[in-house]
Amino acid sequence: MADRALVAGVDSSTQSTKVELRELDSGQLAARASAPHTHTCWDPPVSEQDPQTWWEALAECFARFTDADRADVVALSVAGQQHGLVLVGEDGAVLRPAKLWNDTTSALQAGSLMAHRTPQEWAQRCGSVPLASFTISKLAWVLEHEPEVARQIDRIMLPHDWLTWRLTGAHVTDRGDASGTGWFDPARNELAADLLSVVVGDAHDWLSRLPQVLAPDEVAGPIIGDAAAALGLSEEVLVGPGTGDNMGAALGLGLQPGDTVVSLGTSGTAYSVSLTPANDPSGTVAGFADATGGYLPLVCTLNATRVTDTVAQWLGVEAAGLAELALAGEDGPNAPVLVPYFDGERTPYLPDAHGVFAGLRSDTTREELALAAHDGVLCGLFDGLDALRTAGVATSGRLHLIGGGARSAAYQERAAILHGEPIVVPDDDETVALGAAVQAAASASGRHPADVAVDWPLGRGTLVEPPPGIDGGEVRARYADQQRRAFPFGSE
Repeated sequence: MADRALVAGVDSSTQSTKVELRELDSGQLAARASAPHTHTCWDPPVSEQDPQTWWEALAECFARFTDADRADVVALSVAGQQHGLVLVGEDGAVLRPAKLWNDTTSALQAGSLMAHRTPQEWAQRCGSVPLASFTISKLAWVLEHEPEVARQIDRIMLPHDWLTWRLTGAHVTDRGDASGTGWFDPARNELAADLLSVVVGDAHDWLSRLPQVLAPDEVAGPIIGDAAAALGLSEEVLVGPGTGDNMGAALGLGLQPGDTVVSLGTSGTAYSVSLTPANDPSGTVAGFADATGGYLPLVCTLNATRVTDTVAQWLGVEAAGLAELALAGEDGPNAPVLVPYFDGERTPYLPDAHGVFAGLRSDTTREELALAAHDGVLCGLFDGLDALRTAGVATSGRLHLIGGGARSAAYQERAAILHGEPIVVPDDDETVALGAAVQAAASASGRHPADVAVDWPLGRGTLVEPPPGIDGGEVRARYADQQRRAFPFGSE
């Protein structure tokens, strides 16, 4: 092992790849790089990417590191966007662009799954009621609409699985990311052939097309020669099992049971780590597994920072400018409210919905519109935290605000107001890559990721206090009232 051993944590998200190099023993940051994903088709309800863009971005990140840093890397692991569907043929070629988590073309297929199993049965068997975002629904769409592609399927992968396969040649996944497919039982830690058969018929021939599910402390394998050459790494580098992005973030934060997270990225998530599995037949809470052997009950919204980015464009400012406007906005009973379902919504399940601005007046100000945009995004996520509690998930610990939106002073202040208590904004805002680095360190040292997490300085951050004089409960009540008015039946 190198004198200064480094591990690489990879965050392959919807919009970009980010890589952090950290010292194996201490977790100290040595270097970081990022590169955008370019080959993307986003035209709601379609959201697809060529997986090659993930590999190109990964290679670009490593090209930005020094030769000395790359020479010291002993292990890496990938945390990737959940739910995406990557289909590979016998020759190893990708058969079609990957369908991403926010592709909702499979809403009809998701609905038809309920004709074969009740929501209660789905929740008991795989922890979740599959929606259009789930991989099983996307596979059903391909089988129905693209039979020529379907006939060529040799391997089925999630985005992080595909990158791990490119790195090692091993067709593997982990229980965290597998728990978002709709064909894996996280409580029993096993593939659910009966659920897969709902889509493919006889599942016997299809199980071999699914990746092997690795345990949290297993290794996918050593990096293969062409991948090592492309990234400038030694062929002795070990590759961890990888996981989903939310699982990576939970690991990178060092969450304890009861701690909660609100994540503001392209999508929004609210989740908590748990020692026991969750199953919510309403479909609001997804009963995911985490990256350590526990569970990660989670609520996801499709509309998060893309909403404030869009409103910023309307007002002719950048995101930072919108935050300044929001901080200058005035709360009050007559303030406008945004129900931000711009591109359909996952929670509540409204795949065909559109956003609604309510309470607009001739004297409505830019500041009030900016404030409503931030509050609309956050109110949906705080509804998610309420749903976790209703599902019996402990949420009494610290609340962490993470993701790209967490850097916004407006999101920080409004989140503290709506929470009514101090919130933690982590010092390291690349929590997904950090969690993947913890996994890589576990692979290099032969330890369990949870043990590495204890030794690394995780979870440190800035405490944001709610300013006095503003009742977050009133803000949420106005939002809830307008949400009920706009969508009285909970679906469209």
